[in-house]
Amino acid sequence: MLAQEIPLLPRGVRIHFDSVRDKWVLLAPERAVTLDQVGHAILAEVDGQRSFDQITAILSEKYNAPNDQIAEDSSGFLDALRARRFLDVI
Repeated sequence: MLAQEIPLLPRGVRIHFDSVRDKWVLLAPERAVTLDQVGHAILAEVDGQRSFDQITAILSEKYNAPNDQIAEDSSGFLDALRARRFLDVI
C-alpha cells in the first residue's frame, strides 16, 4: 500500500463485535473475517479520510513501535483485505 493512499471500508462492509464469540469481526455481504487484536487496531483507524501514512503514524505513536515495522505489517494486512474486496483505496 502506498503512503498517500486512503483506505476505506466499502459500502456494506463493517467492523462488528460478535458477543457470542467474544471477538471482533469484519462483516461483508455473505462473508466474515475474524479479527485479531492487531487487525482490529489497524481497521479502527481506517476512516476513509486519513492516508495510510497518517494511519501508520498514529499506530506507531499509540503502540510505541517503529513506524517502519507498523507500515510493513499494516500494508500486508490491508493489501490482503483489498485483494479479498473487504477494503477499497482512494
